[in-house]
Amino acid sequence: MSHLIETLAAYQARDPAARSKLEVFLLYPGVHALIYHRVAHFFYRHGWSFLARCVSQWSRFWTGIEIHPGAKLGRRLVIDHGMGIVIGETAEVGDDCLIYHGVTLGGTGK
Repeated sequence: MSHLIETLAAYQARDPAARSKLEVFLLYPGVHALIYHRVAHFFYRHGWSFLARCVSQWSRFWTGIEIHPGAKLGRRLVIDHGMGIVIGETAEVGDDCLIYHGVTLGGTGK
């Protein structure tokens, strides 16, 4: 729960259009994608990769933001106008980062 509260506070601090934590929680696709990712990442870490991918694909369909369940995301990450963001399995995003639309992270260079 503390991750969610920190995330909502980070959105309010970095987005001047965010009026309340409730608005951010209900209406911001970046927040929804992060919540889905936390669930998918849990399944991924526990070896339930098919279920993890199902959750991540649902999140992609619902939010337009694709985050692989194996990606490592830091705390207080803000995804602003997230359409077209792809965060791959090898990506590691640190704490207090801000990501805008149309960004691809990760990859092995192959």
